[in-house]
Amino acid sequence: MNVRTVCLAILQFSDATGYEIKKMSTEERFSYFVDASFGSIYPALSRLQDDGCVTVREEYESGKPPRKIYSITDKGRAELIESLQVLPRPDTFKSEFLLIALCAGLLDGETITRAIDKRIKDLRSDLEMFDEAETCAESGPPGLGWVAEYGRCVHEASLKYLLENRDKLEALTRAPNPASEAAE
Repeated sequence: MNVRTVCLAILQFSDATGYEIKKMSTEERFSYFVDASFGSIYPALSRLQDDGCVTVREEYESGKPPRKIYSITDKGRAELIESLQVLPRPDTFKSEFLLIALCAGLLDGETITRAIDKRIKDLRSDLEMFDEAETCAESGPPGLGWVAEYGRCVHEASLKYLLENRDKLEALTRAPNPASEAAE
């Protein structure tokens, strides 16, 4: 899938400005589905408008430039449905934390402990987000509850593994340099 598809998916649920689409696709709930950069959202919206998949209306506020509000058209909805029928590529998983873990032998224990603590904090934060999504599931898109439960399951498993095995990762850190310890 591509940025074009994620823009259409966002607009399927509500009209939005380009800024709102950028924020949802890079920082909020739609950021989990497709990699989208700030630099790719507006060109995609422009092409979608040229192709008749979205319409744009301007809203005026006193003393501010007009806001462009995008809406999905029937053609855009048909394109979205067609795009969603293509089987997905394998999920991509990238983790800076895992790169730190991979290189644990180069790092001191304090660095690894801070990285583990940060990862635990991030996982717990994501779990809170899934709580909120599950609360909104009845009034949201039909798949929201299922997606939130799936995300919860994956994050709970990661958190459980990390809590149960943090000592193994901490044990992989480089041994302190005896010469530098003796100098202290």
